[in-house]
Amino acid sequence: MSKPGVLAIAEAANPEWVSVPLVGWSLATALREVAEVHIVTQVRNREAFLRAGLVEGRDFTAIDSEALARPMWKLGERLRMGQGKGWTMVQAINAISYPWFEHLVWRQFGAQIRAGAYDIVHRITPLSPTISSSLAGKCARAGVPFLLGPLNGGVPWPKGFDAERRQEREFLSYLRGAYKALPGRGATLRHAAAILAGSRHTLGEMPGWAQEKAVYLPENAIDPARFAGGGAPAPEGPLRAGFVGRLVPYKGPDMLIEAAAPLMRAGRLHLDIVGDGPMMAGLRAQAEGLGVAGAVTFHGWLEHERVRDVLGACHLFAFPSIREFGGGVVLEAMALGVPPLIVDYAGPGELVDAARGTKVPIGTRGEIIAGFAAALERLTQDRAALAATGQAGRDWVMEHATWAAKARQVRAVYDAVLTGAPLPQVFPS
Repeated sequence: MSKPGVLAIAEAANPEWVSVPLVGWSLATALREVAEVHIVTQVRNREAFLRAGLVEGRDFTAIDSEALARPMWKLGERLRMGQGKGWTMVQAINAISYPWFEHLVWRQFGAQIRAGAYDIVHRITPLSPTISSSLAGKCARAGVPFLLGPLNGGVPWPKGFDAERRQEREFLSYLRGAYKALPGRGATLRHAAAILAGSRHTLGEMPGWAQEKAVYLPENAIDPARFAGGGAPAPEGPLRAGFVGRLVPYKGPDMLIEAAAPLMRAGRLHLDIVGDGPMMAGLRAQAEGLGVAGAVTFHGWLEHERVRDVLGACHLFAFPSIREFGGGVVLEAMALGVPPLIVDYAGPGELVDAARGTKVPIGTRGEIIAGFAAALERLTQDRAALAATGQAGRDWVMEHATWAAKARQVRAVYDAVLTGAPLPQVFPS
């Protein structure tokens, strides 16, 4: 089958940023290998697209929605009361400003869509399932299949972690379920020809009739070129366990230090903690108080290449985060051949199984600490088994979770939509 023509809507897409914009950029550009893709993004990303070598007008179009987007972004920054916090507030603000972007997209591309210039219109970002799309109905009326997703987000806060929830200023998350009643949500799902669900949770929140046209496909993937080389774990000495992430309560770095303390005091384990954040001073004091300061290296924030080197020299990736939507950092660890030890909840829990990592059940803070302590004790006793698990994880990522693999998986959905075939299962359960 020849390559389909795809208008890829990626309002957030930027190769120089992280999180959602990097996902939007990575998927949209990976799809260019399997389809004839024209990317539509927001004007704030224009210069980064040009620096990456894309040609404006031919490869992408930048839509200037700044008249509304900029003041709404500034409002969101004030309301979230802290850099990197209040994610639900950001999505609420985006739900107000984003429709103007789609209005401008239709103004510029509506005539071409109605004329059949594109086989498929695919909205890649926003990833949030709370943000509806006016393009879905317009494309349906034009007879052009509209694809939505991957959608992910809104994983409930586990019981017993309200303090962490408040510290992240996630006050609106208590009301998040109300989005299901927002105008446009039902119409968006109804008019979509297919929906990519980035998590089992998001899939389960959809009405039954929408689940029938949904395909499970986690949104994160890796670029193999970014994970070539790097360090290698030492065959002798204490086991090295790495943590990578913001130093905030819900990521659990303090739980990890407490769980690992007995092994560190015994000289059997060393922790490498990569990242920065408001907990840094408290974590250093915690390590001092537990008598393990010499067995913990706080690397602070590092460039990606240095993160790769530090994590690649670890035998284990220890990550007790209790609320991760996608778990991209878990994929990155596996891509380096470093087996993950994670909490079995949300994104990481869906990416890890017994063949490629270790999962501790979600529970109270005390239960997670006890679970990690027991797992670390067991894992320190067999480095050969850890290495084999790490290799299995790396093999799995390279087969199923690179951006090239993700593009092929999405292409299979395109083909099914265009031929009327049943939607495929594209990602391993």
